[in-house]
Amino acid sequence: MNYRITSIMGAAATLAMAGSAFAQPASPEKKPAEYVSIVQDITVAKPIDAVMKKVGGYCDIAGWFKTTCVYTMGKGEVGTNRLIGGRINEVMVAKTATSYTYAQPLAPNSYHGTVEFQPDGKGTKIIYSLFYDVSMLPDQAAKDKDEAGRKTMFGNVLKTMKAAAEAP
Repeated sequence: MNYRITSIMGAAATLAMAGSAFAQPASPEKKPAEYVSIVQDITVAKPIDAVMKKVGGYCDIAGWFKTTCVYTMGKGEVGTNRLIGGRINEVMVAKTATSYTYAQPLAPNSYHGTVEFQPDGKGTKIIYSLFYDVSMLPDQAAKDKDEAGRKTMFGNVLKTMKAAAEAP
């Protein structure tokens, strides 16, 4: 058997085992995942290139959250890790010419976010999407409070991004 076939068979076996692991029901001590998606947007009265230049960089988050952001690995491409506020690690897991998606690999809530820029008439629409698991929260009231808090926080982030993008 040649190396290429062995590698393909090994990869197939690994995927099959991973698939069966994901297909198993949750253990009694761990609740099944309960994902929440929050998608919010805002329109900026500037062309997409100008908006992305001001607020589209992976570490531009420092300005929106009024904190710090440094790359601990990479230079802004897929696989780049940013450290926000000296305590939150996020790795870029996908990127297009007008968007990027990040994950918090150490977060227990499988947290992911996407920042996307779309031309919108004479301006630009900034779309911020969050996706995360709330199963570790104790009850529906806590889940609702968490979601409302994130909507408020990221709604304010979008307003901050808009103001920065429209500033002279």
